[in-house]
Amino acid sequence: MAAAPVFAVVGHPNKGKSSVVATLSQNDGIAIALEPGTTKKRQDYPLSIDGQVLYTLVDTPGFQRPRRVLEWLEAHSASVSDRADTVRAFVTQFADNPQFVDECELLAPLTEGAGVIYVVDGSIPYSPQHEAEMTILRWTGRPSLALINSIGPDDHSDVWERALGQFFQVVRRFDAVRAPFEHHLGLLKTFGQLEPEWEQPLNEATRHLSEQRQQRKRETAILIANTLENMMSYRAKRTLTKTQAAAISDQALGDELRNQWYRNQRQKEEQLRIAIEQLYQHNRIQRQEPELVWHSEHDLFSERSRTAWGVNRRYLATAGFGAGAMGGIGIDAATLGYSLGAGALIGGIVGAAGSYFYGDRLSLPVLSTGILNNGLKTASFGPVQDSQFGYVVFGRAVNHWWHISQRNHAGRELLDLGPADDHWLELLDRQSRRVIHQVFERCRKNRSVDEKTRQNFRSAVAAAMDAFDQWRLNQI
Repeated sequence: MAAAPVFAVVGHPNKGKSSVVATLSQNDGIAIALEPGTTKKRQDYPLSIDGQVLYTLVDTPGFQRPRRVLEWLEAHSASVSDRADTVRAFVTQFADNPQFVDECELLAPLTEGAGVIYVVDGSIPYSPQHEAEMTILRWTGRPSLALINSIGPDDHSDVWERALGQFFQVVRRFDAVRAPFEHHLGLLKTFGQLEPEWEQPLNEATRHLSEQRQQRKRETAILIANTLENMMSYRAKRTLTKTQAAAISDQALGDELRNQWYRNQRQKEEQLRIAIEQLYQHNRIQRQEPELVWHSEHDLFSERSRTAWGVNRRYLATAGFGAGAMGGIGIDAATLGYSLGAGALIGGIVGAAGSYFYGDRLSLPVLSTGILNNGLKTASFGPVQDSQFGYVVFGRAVNHWWHISQRNHAGRELLDLGPADDHWLELLDRQSRRVIHQVFERCRKNRSVDEKTRQNFRSAVAAAMDAFDQWRLNQI
């Protein structure tokens, strides 16, 4: 495979260069600030998958004295054919000169063979003063692409496009904070068309990135499925001696185990959030959501959460019938089919009825105690008493995944995870609904989930993620 391409991201100070680098390199650790001059030195940011560098972005300082640089270049160039050499001579001569330190830092990677990504802010008017910058970049002779990254509310992109088209091979509008993933791949393919030796490595890069995105989605489905099974089946337990049992009341013991159960559920949900964020390389993200405190209207266990992320009676009845029928099939098998399907029918009716009557409330666990043969007392709190809890956790998890998967690494705003306005699971196929409900029911009844059902559950979670994605697209 040919050497991985290198792109130098250049332009005027504070015009979104670092935002473009952060997005295209999938690195949320790159400093992005409103003050000019945030980037002092060139910094290389390779994008790697499985140890293989696909391409490298070079973040550079902004132009400070382009007109003076251009004057020097014009004074030392004899003809058009020596312009690239003249730029190289300028960098060599002024590398240690503090007057042109920024220009030397941004031009150096171009003299070493990097391609040009020139970034402008389309929200400010075009000015002829930018022509000196663009002329210098054209002198380098490197493959070039210009991006209009609008930062402010105004839009002067049309004028910018006409001006940039005079200097650059390709001009694109690119919102570094909000551009969809497909736009990232489009830029790579475009650069491959500008430089023949880059075409093959950049085609490979787009293939690897697309496969990585699908792999991340599959891994997320597994993370969510495992967490749901864990949270739905979790029991807080304690074994007490006679002395300990005598010293604590059932009320105090219940409060202790209840709080332990609540803490575990919140911790598991938070661990899931962090795992998904790290999977997508969002390591510094800040989420805007109230702290999960009992009795808060935003709490994981609150009525508001159930209303926003739970499912209605009709959905539960449909899913419950399917899950109950799947369980009833075992009765038919045990009777070698002589029940004529009555087992599946009875199981479906019972499952649907139970789901229907519990559909409008979120029932939490109760404390249970017992005495062991050796006189020890056991107490447990959990598992959760109805599947509605699972749907609440599920909805919140898929919503969080969607926002993370769509978020560019240039985004620095707080992540606001608002509730759904309509239930997205209505778009999910019946079989996936039944599998999800079956697992929730087995967990709440403290029954084990076999490996085949677990694999089906993970596939159903992945299908639900697709349904949520489709639901979000319908909202646009």
